[in-house]
Amino acid sequence: MDISGRILFEDNHLIVINKLPGELTQGDKTRDGTLQDDVKEYLKVKYEKKGNVYLGSPHRLDRPTSGAILYTKTEKALIRMSAAFRTSDVKKTYWAIVDNLPEKEEGELVHYLLRDTVTNKSKAFSKEVPSSKFARLKYKVIAKGERYALLEIDLMTGRHHQIRAQLNAIGVHIKGDLKYGARRSNPDGGIALHARKLLFTHPVRKEMVEITAPVPDDSLWKYFEEIASRDV
Repeated sequence: MDISGRILFEDNHLIVINKLPGELTQGDKTRDGTLQDDVKEYLKVKYEKKGNVYLGSPHRLDRPTSGAILYTKTEKALIRMSAAFRTSDVKKTYWAIVDNLPEKEEGELVHYLLRDTVTNKSKAFSKEVPSSKFARLKYKVIAKGERYALLEIDLMTGRHHQIRAQLNAIGVHIKGDLKYGARRSNPDGGIALHARKLLFTHPVRKEMVEITAPVPDDSLWKYFEEIASRDV
């Protein structure tokens, strides 16, 4: 697949792509084709590289999620960016179209998440349980429609299905996310969760880099993006 039109940032060390819903960021047990493979092919052709192309993956996005995904072109960049994601030195901002409004229009959610590897789901608990992991996020409602609302979410930790599980715990469901309580699926099989922004220190140049990923080509997303942009 040609990904050249979805490149949000590229230099000698990093490349950031606007991931589509349904794309795998890297290989898994399904053995389906991955975005990582497509980026490698792009680099091989563009730079006329012979042999294997190196491409590191310091973080992931869930398959049904869209938005900014960062890969590294060098091992040095991979080591530094992996550490930055692990220690939350990368600020990750998401947009989510949801079916219910939270009790408060702006707030913080703190839970302990327990992952079930059989069902590939995470459950949020209000108190620590054995093998659970601390999870924290901040959210605010930034746009409202007749049936849905748009949340902006800042992740403080990076846990398995964190946003999906924590919102479900307060009775809020992401559009299309059947696994976490949505009533119906989306036509593209994805969910309305979008990695909107990445803010981080460049691993080599040490400059701040801010990347914004355009929303998916969907009428509801475009509607909410227009409302949100008017309120900025």
